[in-house]
Formats: sequence, structure tokens, C-alpha cells
Amino acid sequence: MTRLSVNINKIATLRNARGGNNPDVIKVVMDCERFGAQGITVHPRPDERHIRYADAMDLKNVVTTEFNIEGYPDARYLNLVHETNPAQATLVPDKPDAITSNAGWDTVKNETMLKEIVAELKSFGVRVSVFVDPSPRMVEGAKKIGADRIELYTEPYASQYYQNREAAVKPYIEAAKVAHELGLGINAGHDLDLKNLRFLKESIPNLDEVSIGHALICDALYLGLENTIQLYLRQLK
Repeated sequence: MTRLSVNINKIATLRNARGGNNPDVIKVVMDCERFGAQGITVHPRPDERHIRYADAMDLKNVVTTEFNIEGYPDARYLNLVHETNPAQATLVPDKPDAITSNAGWDTVKNETMLKEIVAELKSFGVRVSVFVDPSPRMVEGAKKIGADRIELYTEPYASQYYQNREAAVKPYIEAAKVAHELGLGINAGHDLDLKNLRFLKESIPNLDEVSIGHALICDALYLGLENTIQLYLRQLK
């Protein structure tokens, strides 16, 4: 079964909008796990507009499933991963002021830099995943730099899903096939929701994990958090 990692950035965004501690990020994380989530994802950005670095430090003693910390691998991120020792570090190429991730790494162009960073992270005992577009060449580059997994950037799939879902998923099938042949684990994330998730899962049988935040939290406003997590889990069975 593909694991569901819940990205809780939007919970922190809501908290930060008014200050204080409502909603309580720690409690929400504990509830997500109690409701069936198999992992927790955070993406602390330099401006701390949602998840703060202090949140990540607090969560290292709370998360009982798999803790995944996403981020651009600058010195502060590397230090955070070192101090928190999450199960997984996911490297994304976002600029500091990016609203959200909008592309994967060019693992060929950035080979030297990424190879050094991956080696450092793995020396901490952390699994390393690299955010990539669904390109066999980028997947091969991820293997070359020493990554353990790739995370396929699924926004293009989601945006094309209603026009032609078979065409939309085709490059992901091809990229996942290459990854599997190379011995890389396969994650996916960005704009996945209750409508497009099952088809992606059925199309990529070796999908290890999906990270979902925005759509899941939006659905929870109408359906409740516990029910929403269960609905997402059903799509992955």
C-alpha cells in the first residue's frame, strides 16, 4: 500500500494568521497519525510564513510515523535536518520567496552540488528524496547523485487530468519505470486530491508514498479531518 504523508503547512498558516496557538500544530499532527496518516511532512521556508523551524524541532519528539522535512538545501536546512533527524529529507529547488514548489530539480545541471548535499544528509542516517519532473533523464541524474528516492512533481498531471488522464499520467509511468529499474524509491506530490489520486496510484504500482497537504486540508473543512484522511487512504488501497 502506498503510504500517505500529510503535509501540515496549511495548519500552521491558519495558526500564524492570528498569532497564538490555535490551531495547535502539535495536536493536529498527533490527531493525523491517530486518524491513520502514515507520515507527516513539513516544509519550513526562510520567512517562516507557515511551518517555523521551531515547529520542526518540536515535532521531532512527537511524530511516531515517518517525519519528512522538505526544503531547499541551504545551510539552515541542513542544520535543521541534522538536529531533528527525520526519517526523510526531501530536497526541492524552490527559491526562498517561492509561494509553492513549481518545478523539479535539474539533477544533471546541479549534479556536483546535489551529490555533496545528498552525501552529507545520508551521513546523518536520513533517507534522501529528490523532487524531480517526470523525466527519465532527471531520474537517472537522481540515481547518479546518490538519492534514495525521487518525488515526482505531479502538478502537470493534476492540471491535465480532466482533459486526458491517460496522456497526463504517461510521463509519470515512464519515469517511475526507470526509477524502479534503478532501485530508487518513488514518492509523488503536488496538487493530488481525492479525484486524481486513485488513477495515479493504479498507474504507478511501485509508488511508495504521496505527500498531500493543501487539498487534504481544504477537504477537511467540509468533511472533517478524520474522515478526510480515511478517504485519502481508501484511494491508495
